[in-house]
Amino acid sequence: MWLLLAFVAVPLIEIALFINVGGAIGLWPTLAIVLATGFLGTWLMRTQGMMALGNLQRSFAELNDPTEPLAHGAMILISGMMLLTPGFFTDAIGFSLLIPAVRSGVFHYLRRRVTVQSFSMGGSHTTHHPRTRPGDDVIDGEFSEVDSPDQSAGDPPRHPPLPPSGWTKH
Repeated sequence: MWLLLAFVAVPLIEIALFINVGGAIGLWPTLAIVLATGFLGTWLMRTQGMMALGNLQRSFAELNDPTEPLAHGAMILISGMMLLTPGFFTDAIGFSLLIPAVRSGVFHYLRRRVTVQSFSMGGSHTTHHPRTRPGDDVIDGEFSEVDSPDQSAGDPPRHPPLPPSGWTKH
């Protein structure tokens, strides 16, 4: 429902702003502003995107949680799309997302509203299943025993058993 509302409201807002700004300053200055914001937004998106990529690489190198650098990178990408879309309203949203403090505020707002079910990084895996509490030793899995094709049901194995792998407790 919200997406439908956005698809209807944003073009109406843009048309109203184009009419008001164009009526106040004229056609050519309005078009010049739209083109200038597109070029400026592209340049700002590129520079901020490179900084966000550097922060993401740093978080991977230091084995830190990459959630915030990824979110900043996604918001910079959305900002670029908004700035490349002709219009004053979308430009205002795009430029506001290029401000690091605004991105941090949006990230912290979304972080409070999103529940993480699973997170995996560097071989460690953390899962928060709704029916279990963190710290419970629950392993859920399936298995099936398969006989080798050259062994019948009652025959002893042809190869001696291998020593324990270390993954079992026997």
